Amino acid sequence: MYTVKQLSTLAGVTPRTLHHYDRIDLLKPEEVGENGYRYYGQQSLLRLQQILFYRELGFSLESIRDILNRPDFRIVDALEEHRSSLQGRVRRLERLIRTVNETIQHLKGETKMNDRRLFAGFGEEQQEEYARQAEQLYDPETVRASNRKWKSYPVAKKQAILEEGRQVYLDMAAVMSQGPASPEVQAIVERWRVHMDYFWTPGLDQLLELAAMYSQSPDFKANFDQIHPQLADFMGEAVRVYVENQR
Repeated sequence: MYTVKQLSTLAGVTPRTLHHYDRIDLLKPEEVGENGYRYYGQQSLLRLQQILFYRELGFSLESIRDILNRPDFRIVDALEEHRSSLQGRVRRLERLIRTVNETIQHLKGETKMNDRRLFAGFGEEQQEEYARQAEQLYDPETVRASNRKWKSYPVAKKQAILEEGRQVYLDMAAVMSQGPASPEVQAIVERWRVHMDYFWTPGLDQLLELAAMYSQSPDFKANFDQIHPQLADFMGEAVRVYVENQR
């Protein structure tokens, strides 16, 4: 068994953090001594590891608590999902590292770098690729209007929008086990639909087409796979349920 101080040293977190986790029922000690000392055993260590993994992936403490407290939560399943998400992050970091190396070589005069390559691996480039793919499905003028709307936002606003969208997909991945028709999943689909208003306001049929693109387009699929390998297909199912309920 570990005391708060011992566990904080082992896990690299502060005692204050462990006390806070206890207060919000995220990580309770397995025993409390007569002297009031908290003691943590193996199960606590495994739960704390899960908390730190989910924090690394951007989940809120409230979301983590809900995930870990689900009756169907299994640590092995969660670890496999963490591995998939972290592998996706590694791939993205590798792309950014390549961009850094190419830029260094460019500035040293060793190679000539295309201006567009300066921003390889960033969300803005992905947004442009999405726009090109959207033109194949939707009215080009609608897509161009969406592009103008996007480009009108300041950089900080764009970053906030991209982060908001990423959080929608992270939250969706966290509740996939509840099924596409569950209230929790459908509430996140509604958040996703509202998020689309930053770009354009699609109709019901267009929502279905967009969700289908997530799993059919290699670029879209690759980005969703970074979060969860089944997320793209699950989004399609969840959106189909949403559209049927709206008709």
